[in-house]
Amino acid sequence: MKPLTVLFLCVTFAIQAQKSENENKIEVLTLATFHFNFPNLDVQQVEDSDKIDIYEKRYQKEINEIVKKLSAFKPTIIAIELRPEEQAKADSLYNLFLEGTYKLQRAEYQQIGFRLAKQLKLKKLYCVDEWGNFTQSVEKVINGNDSINRKKFVKYVENNPDAPLKNIRKDIYKSEGILEELKMLNNPEVIKKSLGNYLLGPFKYEINEGDFFGVDFETGRWFSRNLKIFRNIQRIKTDPSDRILIIFGADHMNLLNIFFDSSPEFKLVDTNVYLK
Repeated sequence: MKPLTVLFLCVTFAIQAQKSENENKIEVLTLATFHFNFPNLDVQQVEDSDKIDIYEKRYQKEINEIVKKLSAFKPTIIAIELRPEEQAKADSLYNLFLEGTYKLQRAEYQQIGFRLAKQLKLKKLYCVDEWGNFTQSVEKVINGNDSINRKKFVKYVENNPDAPLKNIRKDIYKSEGILEELKMLNNPEVIKKSLGNYLLGPFKYEINEGDFFGVDFETGRWFSRNLKIFRNIQRIKTDPSDRILIIFGADHMNLLNIFFDSSPEFKLVDTNVYLK
């Protein structure tokens, strides 16, 4: 067999193998979003003057447009930022919405998730959020009886020496609209920079010189939490024809996207292809 023929066959087989591998992966679209109800439970707080009322007609129109864009992905599964123990409540509210007897609350999982699920005739949305786990030494300081070190840690966080290095995202939902905000939040560079914030400040805190208190704290608060969220998504019964939409607060995508992109089970798609 001629060398060129062998090379051609090798390339052909490689392409076919790659195609077969991709066909067996479940496509995932992660929608990084801000919290429409502004609960201010995150590190980055929102001043009242910077909040919007998504019930306003212009925002409702925009949300419907976003739902229409996402419907092109044709998700068969929608995962939302509620914990599994809240599944029964979410199911009840969604069923009331299907019956036309429930007014959607401000939360994005309802404004976008419920609307889209109804349009696609999905029976439910999946609650996959979780909390992380702290080591015993961190737990003792954060939630236990070590009040002295807790006060020191809180003071350090409030006077974060790494504050000048932190990437502060400038939200544009008020000036340019919700859609433009979502496009910005789902930009890979913006997502990458948000992960860097979790490697500063609290991450570097030490109770005793040379220890890893801050690393253990951030591992429990953020890395452990998102690994558990990913595991909850893996637990959803699927087949290769399924397409999963994840609706979560923007910062979660700085880890979830890495997990999906690295996983042999899933294929991460470009969110902004659908939001454009």
